[in-house]
Amino acid sequence: MRRRSFIASLPLAASPLLLPDPAGAAPATTDGPGQGSAPHGQPAAGTLPKFQPEGAERFERPDVHAGDRPSGASFASRSAAMGLNGAAGTAHPIATQAAIAMLRRGGSAVDAAVAANACLGFLEPTSAGLGGDCYAMIWDPKLQRVVSLAGSGASPRGLSLETVRQRARNGVIPKLGAISVSVPGALDAWWTMHQRYGRLPWRTLFEPAIELCEQGAPVPQIIGYYIKRNLKAFLRPGSGVEETANAMHTYAPGGHMPDEGDVRRNPDLARTYRMIAGGGRDAYYDGPIAATIERYFRRIGGWMTRDDLRRHHSEWLDPLVTSYRGTEIYGMAANTQGLATLQMLNILENFDLRDAGFQSPLSIHLQAEAKRLAYEDRARYYADPHFANIPVSWLISKDYAAQRAKLIQPGRILTPVHPGEAPSHGDTTYFSTASADGLMVSMIQSNFRGMGSGLVADGLGFMFQDRGELFSLQDGHPNLYAPGKRPFQTIIPGFATRGGQPWMAFGVMGGDMQPMGQTQIVLNRIDYGLDIQAAGDAPRWHHEGSSQSMGEDIAGLPPNGLLRLEAGVPTATRAALAAIGWTIGASDGGFGRYECIEHRMAGRDRVYAAASEMRADGVALAY
Repeated sequence: MRRRSFIASLPLAASPLLLPDPAGAAPATTDGPGQGSAPHGQPAAGTLPKFQPEGAERFERPDVHAGDRPSGASFASRSAAMGLNGAAGTAHPIATQAAIAMLRRGGSAVDAAVAANACLGFLEPTSAGLGGDCYAMIWDPKLQRVVSLAGSGASPRGLSLETVRQRARNGVIPKLGAISVSVPGALDAWWTMHQRYGRLPWRTLFEPAIELCEQGAPVPQIIGYYIKRNLKAFLRPGSGVEETANAMHTYAPGGHMPDEGDVRRNPDLARTYRMIAGGGRDAYYDGPIAATIERYFRRIGGWMTRDDLRRHHSEWLDPLVTSYRGTEIYGMAANTQGLATLQMLNILENFDLRDAGFQSPLSIHLQAEAKRLAYEDRARYYADPHFANIPVSWLISKDYAAQRAKLIQPGRILTPVHPGEAPSHGDTTYFSTASADGLMVSMIQSNFRGMGSGLVADGLGFMFQDRGELFSLQDGHPNLYAPGKRPFQTIIPGFATRGGQPWMAFGVMGGDMQPMGQTQIVLNRIDYGLDIQAAGDAPRWHHEGSSQSMGEDIAGLPPNGLLRLEAGVPTATRAALAAIGWTIGASDGGFGRYECIEHRMAGRDRVYAAASEMRADGVALAY
């Protein structure tokens, strides 16, 4: 069979969703590029294509698709990289190379992950850095099980709920400025992992990042686009950022916004890394860096102190786990949305998605409805378990999932949608690494929205996260703001095992998209048989409009939310989904960015396959 016929040849189940409206109704859309008309500045269909203008952000031709591959899925961008000794996949090629270099020097997968993350703090400041949090799931070959580490910082102990409410806008915590800053947990997470699994000296892990900061690196296309967009947001009147001079000095010296191909340097971050390389985690949390941070927040009227930093420590946790058609899928516990992936999979296990068909309207409808049900629970129950009694066992149970699955109907949208009634008792970078000894790391790190709060402490070269925005201000809610409490977290690494052995270390970056993205990867692999590269390259969906307990709800959305579909979703699928009432939104780039390492055994040989995707600037390598 020719690969270009792959989608069209898959079976479709009998359902009102299988065909477009007989009347030929077009999908309902919101205003946006790429929906029904040519984007501004692009030729209309049927005209000769023009070359992309110099400096243009996109070159869109809806009638042009990727070239034909002689093997595998027609839509795959490349083959997975394979090797016997180790693998790494990150959102930047240089960070991936740094990870591979650590493995070649005899380092563990944790050494490689820390080195890559340090590089990403410079190379990809829009998603990573010393001012953010970090989570990891690790396959421990000696223990023969998955362990997880939560590196999530708490709110400042001197910032009261009353003050937060006084600073709130429209009843929610502002997105930017000191009010949204919580203690950064990333560096302590690196240190904690290295203490248990590191092989190379701590200082060695920072050598590539320090060299990059001092010598510079060219700005990639997507990262450059997001740096400029974030800096413009910080500078906007009324943004809430107390001071922007440090951010501009760090990311746009001389007022020059970075363009693709410009060489960026960050000598301030190099000095910070040197202090950490020599002084360990205490240099950051109870040393010269902590002192600088305290002085800075005092100067701008913020709240974080050296004592807040000193008190922070990461915690090892048993991950959550469920089975999906015989495969064990793991999710982060603690204060994350990792449970949402498992809830969605539990619900979808009640349907025959293979029979529904890959990229069929029925398959996407079932997935989107499972998301809506799981995210109602996410808004109602998810929070820091140190402050709230979360009914995890009930939420993750197969019986509860079966009850929720019965609410989903193939030919109509569930309206309204509510969280379950619990029993009375009770923007991001992802990367993965693997070493020859079988150690595998699934790791995610973020400053949260965009580059973070907009705040860069004097001379340190990194921006603080705005994760505190995700607290709720609703009385009685488990995620209600409190001093010294960790906010709800969106960042979640993924991991899967089969037969008690590791299978995939994977993740999909991108805010609320992460459980949706992880679920789609699992379905693509298990239900539709795609390899790890095609599973990430396949077109995705993203639903917006579920209830939120944090942040400001998106205004003006239709009652059932907005279902965004990437351009590769078949036209007939779009029409059928619109025919039953889904409002189809423009493809806006919010479909996450994926990395994955797969573990295989070929006789006595361990083989790693590594995949990245076209939605980011990154690459996956193996050796």
